[in-house]
Amino acid sequence: MNRQKITEAKKVAQRTLDLLDQAGRELKSARNWGIYDMLGGKMLSSLIKHSKVSKAESLLRAVQDNLHQLQKKLGDVNVELDPALRVSEFEAFIDIAFDNIISDWFVQSKIKGSLRDVERLQMEVRRIVTRLERLERDTV
Repeated sequence: MNRQKITEAKKVAQRTLDLLDQAGRELKSARNWGIYDMLGGKMLSSLIKHSKVSKAESLLRAVQDNLHQLQKKLGDVNVELDPALRVSEFEAFIDIAFDNIISDWFVQSKIKGSLRDVERLQMEVRRIVTRLERLERDTV
């Protein structure tokens, strides 16, 4: 692998990390709003929570695209994201319309699982960046 390809792959990996960081922030915010919602928050807290979830889902789709790009550039690295955070419109409607502890808990568990997935993937992509930096230093 030549230096230019390594540099390009490193840029894609860094962009992926940036997107993961943003998704993580949205998920943490959604988790916090979810806690508030479970403790008696009203419809507004549910709406804010689902807005954060929606932003995180969008960012995770962008992460998936970046991972495909990274895999094409590297070829031998096999890292995939299967975001567990897929709150359907129906589930969001139920959570907001009925606004009860069961629907709140269900969405909260999805948020927590997705946050764990994002953190796991951040570690994987950081390892890839470290490996690329080593390759970059060793390549003349």
